[in-house]
This record gives sequence, C-alpha cells and structure tokens, in this order.
Amino acid sequence: MKKQIAILGSTGSIGTQALQVIEEHADLYEVYVLTANNRVEELIAQARKYQPEAVVIANEAKYTYLKEALADLPIKVYAGEEALCQIVTEQPIDIVLTAMVGYAGLKPTMNAIRAHKTIALANKETLVVAGELINELASQNKTAILPVDSEHSAVFQCLAGEIGNPIEKVILTASGGPFRNFTLEQLVHVTKEQALKHPNWEMGAKITIDSASMMNKGFEVIEAKWLFGVRPEQIEVVVHPQSIIHSMVQFEDGAVKAQLGMPDMRVPIQYAFSYPDRLKSSFPRMDFKLCTQLTFEQPDTTRFRNLTLAYEALHQGGNMPCIVNAANEIVVASFLNDGISFLGMSDVIEQTMQRTTFIAKPTYEDYVATDAEARRIAQELITKSQQ
Repeated sequence: MKKQIAILGSTGSIGTQALQVIEEHADLYEVYVLTANNRVEELIAQARKYQPEAVVIANEAKYTYLKEALADLPIKVYAGEEALCQIVTEQPIDIVLTAMVGYAGLKPTMNAIRAHKTIALANKETLVVAGELINELASQNKTAILPVDSEHSAVFQCLAGEIGNPIEKVILTASGGPFRNFTLEQLVHVTKEQALKHPNWEMGAKITIDSASMMNKGFEVIEAKWLFGVRPEQIEVVVHPQSIIHSMVQFEDGAVKAQLGMPDMRVPIQYAFSYPDRLKSSFPRMDFKLCTQLTFEQPDTTRFRNLTLAYEALHQGGNMPCIVNAANEIVVASFLNDGISFLGMSDVIEQTMQRTTFIAKPTYEDYVATDAEARRIAQELITKSQQ
C-alpha cells in the first residue's frame, strides 16, 4: 500500500520539492491532498499532473475558478480555512506535510494531530507559536512529529541510535545569509531585492527575508526546544557559510555528531517520509574534492538583533514567542512592500514584545487573541513610523 500524503502549501518551495520526492518514489507514495493559499494556477497544474483525491484553495474568492478548471477530473475541490482544517482528518491520509508559511499552519496541524496523522513538520511557526500545546496534543494522541527543516532534521538524524544518551548541546548552523559581512551602516540601506538573494538555498520570499534577518534561526532555536526537549542555554547557533553541515549534537562525553550534505531540501523531506528507513535517491552528492573548506563564526547579535529577540522570547515563555511571530509576519510583509527598513523590522518586533499583553500559561484561544493583538500593534507602529 502506498502512503497517502497531504501537502499543505503544495505550491511553495517545500511543497514543490516534496512532489519531486513523491515522483521519485511513486511506488511508495501518493498525493492525497494538495493545498495552496493564493497560487491557483500552480495548484491547477499540480492537480492535473498528480491527480489527488482533493485540492483546497485557502482564498475562497478563487474557489469557482479552481472548480471550473478541474471540472473534467474526479477531484474534490474545497476552499477556505475550515476546509483546510477538515481535509487533514480524512481517513486514508498517512502523512501530513505542513509546508504552509506562518501562523496559518497552526490550526490544521492541530487537527491533523488529533486525527492521529504523522506530521512532517516544515511549518516552524507552529512550534514557535504554540510549542507546549502542540507537544501535549502529540503526546495525548501518540502522534509522531518528524522535522523537515534541514537543521532540525540534521539533529534528529544525529540522535538516531542515541536513546538514553543525554544531549549536552544542540548546535544549529546558519549560513549567515546575504548580509553576513555587511556593516550596520550598510544594513541601513539594504533593499528587498538584495535580501531575497540567499547565497545557498532556494526558498520562498518570507523565509528568505527571515534568513537574511536571522529571525529564521531564532525561530529554529525556539523550535529546537520543543522538538528535542532541551533548555534555551543548551541551544547554540554557529554561522557556517558553506551550509554543508546542517547541524550538530554534542553529548555529555564531549563527542559531537554532525549531519552533512548538499543544501537540498529534498533530502530531509524524503527522510521524514521514509523514517526510519533511508531510500535511494538521485539527489546531488557531496564531492569532497570540491568542498575543501568548512568555516565557522559566531553570530553577530548587534547587527542581527532578531536572534537575541527570539532567545528573549524563549526565556520568557508563555505567549511571547507567539507575539514575536505575529510581529515578524507583519514587518516582513511591510519590508517586502517597501513600508519599513531592514533594521526597522527589529525595532518594531521589540516594541511589539513590550506592548502586547503577556500571558504566562496561554490556551489556544489566548494564542488566537495574542496573534491578533500583536499584529495590530505592529501595524500601528509601522504606520506611525511612516508619518
């Protein structure tokens, strides 16, 4: 029996690469559901090629167009957030790949966990916003959460066979992004065009900006706490410009295990699908004749304050990471729309952290309210700065 896979966010970078993995192993995997937010043309093309059982477009305004375009095929067509949350509970689905961007991934992921689906987690915001809640749900429902982020997949792979051996430290590697060597003065003037040119990885706009500002790494620090049960002080970030070592684990005897490979997201996607097995793939291999230098640096938190803000949010706990995520989604959207400067993003996030209501032990309803409040405050701060 082929494993049935639901891909939430199939038209994005992770989603399209996941489809390549499924295509490469068509004898093992089959697409059951494809979903997208706005990219209706890409979703139509994917649906025609992969013939899933159902498709969902989050933007309800595009439902009629999508339905008419697929009218000649026996594919169920749905639209809206509720449809997205319901489709992941369909009985035949084995694995739900959460590749949506941002806070929108939280509710469908929670529903998939309640329906006992294996979660291949690429939507880091789910654990950033509500890590404690997600871990409790996964434990109650005996649901596996398998990391797809290259860094967390690397840690996950390093921990294979290490049951009972305590972690001393998780070391997450960061490329440093396109502005690794920029001065503060240069960062004042960077453009979105510059920020969207990542040196090593092909990613969507939101995550590429997060990588340039190092908020992406900050989110990965928060995510690591919930995935691997470590304290904030046990999570270290090191800049590794070559992006060959994807992350490392240091054990109590001082030994360090690292996972190396080409910067290719299809490898961790495939591992999440096939775990605990490793499948043969046609993806590019490491060539150590060409890779002759691996270097490491400490991250500069003066120039890249978002990393510090993420650590602060993790230490404070409660709904503070949710506040940071909401503010970050607003500032990134504004930066991509030329509404705020690169460095201004950190200012707005920090002020939003100070002004949004703090809740030490939030419920799901608290997270929903916090997300709305933090977005409103962040937007107000941006509007005020433009006046």
